[in-house]
Amino acid sequence: MSRKAKSIIDSGLKTQPRVLVVANQKGGVGKTTTTINLGTALAAAGEDVLIVDLDPQGNASTGLGIGRSERIVSTYDVLVGGKSLADAAVQTAVPRLSVAPSTLDLLGAEANLSKSAKRTFRLRDAIRRMVKGKQKDGELKYTYLLIDCPPSLNLLTINAMAAADSVLVPLQCEFFALEGLSQLLTTVERVKTSLNPGLTIHGVVLTMFDPRNNLSGQVAEDVREHLGEKVYKTVIPRNVRISEAPSHGKPALLYDYHCAGSQAYIRLASEVIQRERALRAA
Repeated sequence: MSRKAKSIIDSGLKTQPRVLVVANQKGGVGKTTTTINLGTALAAAGEDVLIVDLDPQGNASTGLGIGRSERIVSTYDVLVGGKSLADAAVQTAVPRLSVAPSTLDLLGAEANLSKSAKRTFRLRDAIRRMVKGKQKDGELKYTYLLIDCPPSLNLLTINAMAAADSVLVPLQCEFFALEGLSQLLTTVERVKTSLNPGLTIHGVVLTMFDPRNNLSGQVAEDVREHLGEKVYKTVIPRNVRISEAPSHGKPALLYDYHCAGSQAYIRLASEVIQRERALRAA
């Protein structure tokens, strides 16, 4: 690759945030926990991160300390009410990390959008408007957008995938993990074919890993056999401190930086950044 071409690619990556959707149709796999703590770890590494909370439960917003009264503009307003993502973004206690919060109004989003034109591209268009506005103002604020999805493959998740560059899949080390993963990968392929040709699988992260449990090791082995290098080297362990942190409105990295879970998410962020650098260099 020529020096000029590489310069153009580097410039493009710096002016366009990388959009990663954290998705799995199964609940309880560590999806929101991964979104919160990966976002925190990326911010700690010097990245500017916006978490987009698309789950009506709003757990990512709560886990980052954003109370209901602080959610003046929500992602529902972005998708349905025409508000901008910049208006929705709320700065968290973590430097360089903001969140566009969710409210229960999102429960009605699918019904409100079902008859709308371009209903699957509402989030994509909102991201493009935000980026265009930031570029116009000379402010390139976010380098990463992480989208936290509900535990279902509904219109909200399809909006997220239609807007994303890549999908990051948290996968719990349990018996039915591969079955659920197969369904998700099928959905990703359908979205890629019909809505977003550039969509890729960024990686699969194994969560809630218990080294004392033979099943965890077997699931990890099976997933790596099927997906190879798509599976991150980092494994997120079962960790009490990770479970406690959301009740305090903090990411685990703020609640207990030294715990095994926090250190695992720091390593995961490093892997994500390394994969992005490899993409840039390709």
